Amino acid sequence: MALLRNFLVGPDTDGLRLDSFLAQQEGLPSRSACAQLIEGGRVTINGTPAKSKSERVVLGDRVAASVPEPKPAPGQLPANPHIPLDIRFEDEHLLVLSKQAGLVCHPSPGHVDDTLANALVAHCGYAHLGLLQGEDRPGIVHRLDMDTSGLMVAAKDDQTQKDLQDLIRLRVLDRRYITLVQGYVAPGSGTITTGIARSSRDRLRMAVSDDPLAREAITTFTTLERFEAGRRDEGYSLLECHLYTGRTHQIRVHMRHVGHHLVGDQLYGRGDDQRNLGLKRQFLHSWRIAFDHPRTGEHIVRADRLPDDLLGILEELKGSSMGRSEVGERICPQLGMDDPS
Repeated sequence: MALLRNFLVGPDTDGLRLDSFLAQQEGLPSRSACAQLIEGGRVTINGTPAKSKSERVVLGDRVAASVPEPKPAPGQLPANPHIPLDIRFEDEHLLVLSKQAGLVCHPSPGHVDDTLANALVAHCGYAHLGLLQGEDRPGIVHRLDMDTSGLMVAAKDDQTQKDLQDLIRLRVLDRRYITLVQGYVAPGSGTITTGIARSSRDRLRMAVSDDPLAREAITTFTTLERFEAGRRDEGYSLLECHLYTGRTHQIRVHMRHVGHHLVGDQLYGRGDDQRNLGLKRQFLHSWRIAFDHPRTGEHIVRADRLPDDLLGILEELKGSSMGRSEVGERICPQLGMDDPS
């Protein structure tokens, strides 16, 4: 793949040989490599293919060069500019984005150059991302599972990355999720506190554990809306979950632990396709994030409505609603649930 670079001949470069002019431009290769671009027909002057590397440029000429994308240095993650980024806030230190379902956060087996990290490299440049999490995780502060959608924070330098991770450790980076679970959740709110460790039976899963090495996990939930049971299900409940810790699969594991599997969860869930309402990914969306900017002190708050696939599930359940809670009356419209279809 090639990048098209455009340059304007100014007073300081008026009259230079074309190969010499190109070699002086930021981001272009050596003079001999520029000569090869010219000979390969990859350079134009004022829209006309350049004839020779010794051709002289004139003040005001517009020179365009089609330059192959540079290969990443050893250890650097390759850029992938084809992955769209839905950015909700950005400055020189950090960005807040909404991750689409199906996108892995960083390289893993089977995902080498098609991750969020590759997209961040394309957007920011490898040198302009925090690397405290490792060279293969540039910019990553915290993760969302591949099939979880919604808001995330990424850091553009090591210090900002550290500061944001400290906010998470101090439990002052506020992350709230929306999930639809199977069954009737009777309490209006509650707190689930357990240890979580990797399952001894299935290494792909995490599990609630009282092992001394298990890490503490705290999730609070608030019930927003309940849906009455049908012939082949036991009803559903729409919850907002607040993470005080960030353990792998935390909400999925905790809701399974209390007997309310996430709708559509292929790893921790239960039930047939009908009970899961045809959803092939977990109904889990990071809908709100709030924190004090570690550099500027600005209080950043961003909210993200539910994506269309999740809104479609709730539209199907609309006729069986048992009513919203007081908190649900406030939050559900922000999720796009009341928008006309």
